[in-house]
Amino acid sequence: MKHWIQAARLRTLPLSVSGIILGSFYAMSQSMFNWKIVFFALSTTLGLQILSNFANDYGDGIKGTDNEDRIGPKRAIQSGVISPKEMKRAIIMTSVLTLLSAILLIYCSFKGHNLLFSLFFLVLGILAIASAIRYTVGSSAYGYRGYGDIFVFIFFGLVSTLGIYFMFAKTFENGYLLFLPATAIGLLSVAVLNLNNMRDEISDKKSGKNTIVVKIGTAKAKTYHYFLIVSAMILVLVFAYLSDFHFDQYIFVVAYFPLTKHLITVYKTKDSRNLDPELKKVALSTFLLSVLLSLCLIFFLSDIIVNNS
Repeated sequence: MKHWIQAARLRTLPLSVSGIILGSFYAMSQSMFNWKIVFFALSTTLGLQILSNFANDYGDGIKGTDNEDRIGPKRAIQSGVISPKEMKRAIIMTSVLTLLSAILLIYCSFKGHNLLFSLFFLVLGILAIASAIRYTVGSSAYGYRGYGDIFVFIFFGLVSTLGIYFMFAKTFENGYLLFLPATAIGLLSVAVLNLNNMRDEISDKKSGKNTIVVKIGTAKAKTYHYFLIVSAMILVLVFAYLSDFHFDQYIFVVAYFPLTKHLITVYKTKDSRNLDPELKKVALSTFLLSVLLSLCLIFFLSDIIVNNS
């Protein structure tokens, strides 16, 4: 059990649910909420993240990408504690459970109505599961061609944040501003992946895993990293301004301090292999930002109720 927990890589899970939390609380700020939708959205997203971690362990393990040059924690297949056959079985089981959770989420959201929306989200769920597996598994794995950033941005940023809101509202008529923080969550999620790729640049290059970092080099990857995080911070500030946040609702900027410190660390770090501790910091900072911003939205709702009364 200990080895399976390690293979699930728990430190990645808070980041994966950041969009779900933000989208749910944004819906709550508009007096829309359903705990069943939130529960199954969280379970689906967590299942997708664990599936992705299992698939990465399997794909990189059997291809030899996880080798002695890799800096991060040893993967399960790499260390031999879990066999490829066992991991493959776990991938199938996790895929089934994640799909089941997605179906229950769709049912709780639309309850047999809006068949078109139900089919759309079902297809989206299947695509998300397939994409999580195909990131490193197979001869045409897109993670080995530098497209992993796109998958992370779309599914853990836009889809998770905007998707959960749509399941409450059934429209984006009053939710168009949510696109700003959803994009920010996506960019920060990509930043975590970029850190991972900067750390593993040497081993990835040797094994033929052509991530964006391998393609553009460390110096440009750092510039790309600054762009991801700074852009995310600006987008959230713009969202707060356009949403008419009060001064005391800008408490979410607390999460900017660890992110700023992180940027300084990245700038000063000469050897990218020493960036491994920063992955957890950015992931937790993103989670903190989503929680604080969500609380700010609820404060905004409370102010509206008080003013109306």
